[in-house]
Order: sequence, then C-alpha cells, then structure tokens
Amino acid sequence: MRLFRTLTKIVVFVALIAVAVYWFRFAPVAVLSHEVTKGDLVSEAMGTGTLEARVSATISPKISGRIEALNADQGDLVKVGDLLVQLDDAELQQQVEIAEANVNAASAAVTRLSSDKERSEAVYEQARRNNARLQQLTRQNAASPEEADKATEGLAVAEAGIGSAEAAIAEGQKELVAAEKTLQYHRARLQDTKIVAPFDGLVIRRNREPGDIAVPGSSILTLISMDEVWISAWVDETEMARLKTDQPARIVFRSQPYESFPGSVARLGREADRETREFLVDVRVHELPTNWAVGQRAEAFIRVEQVSNAVTLPARLVQRRNGAEGVFVLSGGHAKWQPVKLGLRSRDAVEVTDGLSAGDVVIRPAKPGAILRDDQTVTVRLETEI
Repeated sequence: MRLFRTLTKIVVFVALIAVAVYWFRFAPVAVLSHEVTKGDLVSEAMGTGTLEARVSATISPKISGRIEALNADQGDLVKVGDLLVQLDDAELQQQVEIAEANVNAASAAVTRLSSDKERSEAVYEQARRNNARLQQLTRQNAASPEEADKATEGLAVAEAGIGSAEAAIAEGQKELVAAEKTLQYHRARLQDTKIVAPFDGLVIRRNREPGDIAVPGSSILTLISMDEVWISAWVDETEMARLKTDQPARIVFRSQPYESFPGSVARLGREADRETREFLVDVRVHELPTNWAVGQRAEAFIRVEQVSNAVTLPARLVQRRNGAEGVFVLSGGHAKWQPVKLGLRSRDAVEVTDGLSAGDVVIRPAKPGAILRDDQTVTVRLETEI
C-alpha cells in the first residue's frame, strides 16, 4: 500500500513536470504583428538649441540724457531711419544757437577785416605814387631830400598796414573755422538726442520708459533683424562628417511639439565643447510659428541621408543574438528567427537590406517581458503596427 502511494506521487510529479514543460515549450504565445512594407527612409542628425537672430542691436544713447519720448514697444516692426527714442534737447538747442551766433560774429569780423585790408591797399597805392613823384622831383632838384625821405617813410608805413590787415584776416578766419567746428560739434550732439533704427527689424525688448535717465551703454530697446533667424543647435561631434551647409532640416519648437517647421543648415561651428563633445550648428528657420520668442528652445532635425522604396522596419523590433541582428517572423503559426542586414538608420526605423521582403510579418510578444524562442507556436492576438 505504501509502495502504491509512492508510485502515485511519482506519477503525479512527472505529469506536472510534463505539463510545465509543454506549457513553457509548446504552449502558444500571444504576439503582436507588423507587416513589412517599402517606403522612404530619412536619416537625421538631431541637435537642441535656442532661437536666435543673426543680426541684433542694443539701442543705446551716445550721450547722457532724459528720455523725452519712446516711439517703439515690444513686438513693433520698425524701418531703418525710424525715430525710436527722443532725448531732452532743450539745453543742446541753446548751445547750437549760441554756436550759430559765434559763427555769424566771426564771419562779420572777417568781412570787416577784409574792408580794412582794402583801405590799407588804397593808402599803400597812394603812398607809392607820392613816393615815386617825389623821387623824380628830387632828381630834378625840384624837391628837397627831406620831402623824399618822408615819402619813402610813408610808403613803408602803408606797406606795413597791408601786412597787419592780412595777419588780422588770417586770425579772423581761424576764429571763424573754430566757431564753425564748435557749431558742428553742438549740432552733432543735438542730433544724438534722436536715436533712429539702424536697420529694418523687430523690437523684442523695451527696458526704459519716458522720464528715465539714459547713459551711454545702457539698453533702451533691443532690436533684431528678421532677415535671418536660426536655431543655434548643439549637435554631437560624431555627426560632424555627415553635415554640410544648405542641408534641409525640420524644426520642432517645444511650444508646438507635434508640428515641424522647415529650415536648412546656415553654417557649421568650428569649435566643439570640450566637456559635452558637441558643436554648434546654425539652422536657418524658413517659417516661424505664430507665437515665438528669441531664446526659446527647439530641436533641429537635419536630413543627412535618404533612401527611397526601401524595406523598412521599426528599430525596436530588431534584436541581437550571438553577435548577429535579426527579428522573429511569423511562419506557419510559429516564430522563426530571421537574421537581417541593416542599412540606413533613422531615429525610429531601419532599412533592411537583406533578410526580409515586403509582405513578411514580424512579430513580438504581446506581453511585456515575455521571450520568444525559435520555432515556438504563437497566436496573433492583434495585427497592428508595432
């Protein structure tokens, strides 16, 4: 009786083991399926960066002064030459008027000195004729030597008068030039109270208000040119050999993560960060979202390679076994391990150059963590894109 019980226990134990072996080895495994298709595949290099303007300017005064008027605000589009800021110019206006009066006075002085010279020239001419006449009369003994000497002295005095008049005119002209330079200086300072737009652009920041005191170097407005706006993206240095200017790109702003905007590579950086091993790539933005801001984050995806009519597969379906890449395919209700050779890779998909054809069905376990074995029976629970 005891022997019978022992044999019964052994038989039950063996049966349980057999059931377990069958369950783990031969029981169907639920799987999800993906039908292999052909299509275009794009390989992209990705970089994260910020939206920047190639040309920007800080609007700042050349002279200190109180802001009298601000004619632009954030978000305003301005044209080159538009008056942006007007500083208080009352004192400088007075200085210009004083300088203009000094110029007029110096000019009048030069005119008066010119008249004095003309008078001196007339006196000289008269003295010259009188001296010549008396010298002739002295040779004819019709005039005394004393009269001739006086005539010669008078001629010398008249000649000295011309020299003095010419020196006075030269000095007056120098004073006129100095007055004109002073006037130019004060007019330039007066003009500096008007700050105009240096180029067509967009005001992105306003830092001062009317009544504030502005000094040279302080920012009143920040202006950017809309001619070229780009993403300054940090890209891993391993992508450097595949990148070049004018490559097409798509830009995804974090404010609109499900929409891409067209762009192209504008220029490549020539210095890599020694810590992160990344380098800057400026990607020109051809179209901006409705709402955007300089400095906002975005991802730039640069198209570096593309194939057409290729056998493609989601990258997550590819496994690696014994140093070889492959996938499980559906074959007569069983999972069949199929080695594959891969070509171009994108972020989510790979090109299969050998091992699969369009129409093949690739499978994976429906239950996370489950493992497929070669030649295992499977049940397709749901045909879907996986």
